[in-house]
Amino acid sequence: MTVPTLDRPCAVSLPPSTLVRDQMKDYSEVVIVGGGPAGLAAAVYLSRFRRQVTVFDAGDSRSKLIAKSHNCPGYPAGISGPALLQRIRRQALKFGAAIIDGHVQSIGRVGDAFEVRSAAGVTVCRRIILATGIVDAVPDIPDLSKLIAVGTVRLCPVCDGYEVIGRKVAVLGPEAKAVREALFLRDYTPHLLVLCSPPSDGISALRQQALAEGIEISDSAEGLAAGNRGFTVILNAQSRQIDVLYAALGCTVRSELASTLGAQQDREGYVLVNEHQETSVDGVYAIGDVVRALNQIAVGFGHAALAATDIHNELRGTFRGTETL
Repeated sequence: MTVPTLDRPCAVSLPPSTLVRDQMKDYSEVVIVGGGPAGLAAAVYLSRFRRQVTVFDAGDSRSKLIAKSHNCPGYPAGISGPALLQRIRRQALKFGAAIIDGHVQSIGRVGDAFEVRSAAGVTVCRRIILATGIVDAVPDIPDLSKLIAVGTVRLCPVCDGYEVIGRKVAVLGPEAKAVREALFLRDYTPHLLVLCSPPSDGISALRQQALAEGIEISDSAEGLAAGNRGFTVILNAQSRQIDVLYAALGCTVRSELASTLGAQQDREGYVLVNEHQETSVDGVYAIGDVVRALNQIAVGFGHAALAATDIHNELRGTFRGTETL
């Protein structure tokens, strides 16, 4: 398979029959790194394609931060992130996927196969799916997890802007990120305050647009304290009450494994893929938030379907048993 827009590293591959089985190693057709919605959804697809699939789940999916999602299709009353993960995990297990709880330490290429090393040992496979996600940058606020759970602190206006209709909202972050987020939230509430951190110098066109739409912007917040029903912000020695704080502080892309495999990335670390979610390295796919796209569960599901189907089609006609890879 080719990725027309990406330069693919050359590798000398050996035919599958040349691989010598080692009783100290496990074997799987596909290994998925990441047990979030995208990774688990890919496991559901592949196991229903009757492929041998192993998921490594480090247990740190950002979906676990979701107290209740109301925009996940099929759950009109909402569903929590942990509950959704549990449902998809059970579904994958039902159709035969193997799930190993733990981190992947490294992935190396051996001929046309891959060796995945973890505390559980070594797993050899034909294809890799990286569903390693991102880590949100969050403000240094006491009891942050509790504040996220009750909805006082929020991380994604695309997910839950609907829930702050008419409320007093502050957005914290560097000017460009925070102002863009505030402009998005303007469709839900007129009560918006941007807290630039770090302070901005100068008046940008983006700031002028926000001010024209009635969004207040401050470069000199003197304090921020959580209370029972929101936050108290100190501006110009005066207290202001807000109901919800959005953190627009960016994120870290978990693309270390992609880097070690030689997969191309953009400047921020997002893994580059083709229309089938395959990276610049043959046999390595990337799905979910580790790929630049809208960071949404539904998008991760779509990525999973594309990658799993392409892998199945690529492996069609190959032996499915455990005697050889």
